[in-house]
Amino acid sequence: MKNDVHTKRWTLRAATAAVAAAALPAFLGVVGSVPTARAAAPEFLQVPSAAMGHDITVEFQQGGAPAVYLLDGLRARDDRNGWDIETNAFDEYRGSGISVVMPVGGRSSFYADWYGSANGATYKWETFLTSELPPYLAGKGVRTTRNAVVGVSMSGSSALILAAYHPGQFAYASSLSAYLTPSSGNGPTLIKFAMNDEGGYNPEDMWGPSGGPGWQRNDPTVQAGRLAGNNTRLWVYSGNGTPSELGQNSLPGQVIEQVVLQSNIDFKNAYTAAGGHNATFNIDGSGVHSWGYWNAQLVAMKPDMQRTLGAGGGQA
Repeated sequence: MKNDVHTKRWTLRAATAAVAAAALPAFLGVVGSVPTARAAAPEFLQVPSAAMGHDITVEFQQGGAPAVYLLDGLRARDDRNGWDIETNAFDEYRGSGISVVMPVGGRSSFYADWYGSANGATYKWETFLTSELPPYLAGKGVRTTRNAVVGVSMSGSSALILAAYHPGQFAYASSLSAYLTPSSGNGPTLIKFAMNDEGGYNPEDMWGPSGGPGWQRNDPTVQAGRLAGNNTRLWVYSGNGTPSELGQNSLPGQVIEQVVLQSNIDFKNAYTAAGGHNATFNIDGSGVHSWGYWNAQLVAMKPDMQRTLGAGGGQA
């Protein structure tokens, strides 16, 4: 009887993971919000990158010495950042005392320094974001320390990892609907499926053999102790797959958020066990996997981010 129960539970978990994996790539490519026209266009910077071998486009709005880096999702485009395409983030943070930085590109990258080739391209996103971009932005009036980083879905884990390893640069980190246990359980399988679908990328070119040191190094739950020890201010969100008044009542979005949820609970438990006490966890409430929910969180965290970064904006 116990074996039968175990088998049924394992089958259910596997089936759920399979459905989520199948839904994830298609969903992330089509579901979004419809932002209104923005008040003013951002600057499009061309930032030299020796690590990547070419200039990287960065959308930028000057707003003060501290900055928030907004990272894109799995299907990041080469013309504009998803935050600009799908939300009014620039307008929402105008007057906040915080500059807005949106790197463009990074499709299926997890904003990591890849071990190998990304289908012929060089992906050294962590080096770019932490070593090459800050001195360039300093010339635009942005400080190189005590900034914020926010990521959605794919890049939510990236935001936490950047803060874990670069605490001087990032005093504030937010993960929105990210899978926060990538190195364990169904993580490697889900990531492999999604990356293969979105551009034919191989995650072993990114982090090496599944579950190995590279995966552990980039797993926020494994690295929760670093974040706790750094006393980084965290804002972590994951819905439970039930739509709220924001809508987006799609089956893929519901299923993906349900699968993502448990990894966020695991991260919270690991962070708390490590002595972490400087985080806001908005998890297990209503919400599905879509930009409308992520934008609402970006707006909600603004006063908290302003306090943490010491931003001197005139609005909260």
